[in-house]
Amino acid sequence: MLKDRRARLVSLFDREQLDCLVVEHLPNLRYLTGFSGSTGTLLLGRDAGWFICDSRYTLQARDEVVGLEIIEHSQRHEAIASLQRDVGWQRMGFEADHTMVSTHQALAKRLPAVQLVAVGAELDAIRDRKDQGELSALKQVAGLASDALLAVLPQIRPGVSEAELALALEVEMRHRGADGRGFDFIVASGERGAMPHGRASNKRLQAGELVTIDFGAVLNGYHSDETVTLAVGHADNRQQRMYDVVLTAHNRAIAAVRPGISCKELDAIARDYICEQGLGEYFGHGLGHGVGLEIHEAPTLSPRSDVVLASGMVVTIEPGVYIPGWGGVRIEDTVVVTDESCLILTAVPKRLMVV
Repeated sequence: MLKDRRARLVSLFDREQLDCLVVEHLPNLRYLTGFSGSTGTLLLGRDAGWFICDSRYTLQARDEVVGLEIIEHSQRHEAIASLQRDVGWQRMGFEADHTMVSTHQALAKRLPAVQLVAVGAELDAIRDRKDQGELSALKQVAGLASDALLAVLPQIRPGVSEAELALALEVEMRHRGADGRGFDFIVASGERGAMPHGRASNKRLQAGELVTIDFGAVLNGYHSDETVTLAVGHADNRQQRMYDVVLTAHNRAIAAVRPGISCKELDAIARDYICEQGLGEYFGHGLGHGVGLEIHEAPTLSPRSDVVLASGMVVTIEPGVYIPGWGGVRIEDTVVVTDESCLILTAVPKRLMVV
């Protein structure tokens, strides 16, 4: 499987006339090698590959990395330069979107005879379409996180702080086998719900408020992402209307997911409905994003994205309305694009729940 993934880069080698590709961005490194550590370097040639790590990771690399020669070296740039001298590479690609200027300068200094070729989003794009192993991993972690949220519902009540709720949810996820939380949870109640990225605070929930919870777990490198908005105690007519608008936009977008639709077309389906309801100014972010080895990855679902969805892509659908001085509603599911439509991976019911 890993060898097949690396083989998908042949077209990139041909297009950029590369002799070698340097990969250090951890999600790409894990995808192409199986390595789950925190630092390492993949040198990938047309017909062979090398994995460079220091002594802290040698045993781990030998256990996880498949089909590559393991090189232990304390200075990765020196190891790259040494290998280049042995093999004679002249054009080496590097991850332009993930390489620090200082790293590029260090490589250029050690490789004066080599042309460093910037490789951009097309490298990350090899992860856009998930294989069956990835889809199984994403389904597992999404189900785990959804079940954890359902398990802590009885703890969501007036007087509980947002931070206490976030901690209880993370603990429940870990009890169910997660490696950890996928990101800093968003728990935003009452007027704080108007902040799309309102991280959990010490504010305590009050009866009559909405609370938005954006949460996810990580397991074996793969992430989940889901958002629910709940009513604490009861929901008034305005809260119910706002929720119904966002839910309808969410449902219309999910019903339209299919191979061949562009990301901006899908965004427009949800956005146009929210605008028709007079709330367009309160929906400021894109409809969604890809999910996988990163919590936010390609493709991006927004009015500016011409990317066309394809079978195997995994994306979020998360319209929202955020009204300063009142609060907000966001509803999010993660879906996998199938041959004809989509399959929802996240599992918390999206009707308005009163807790």
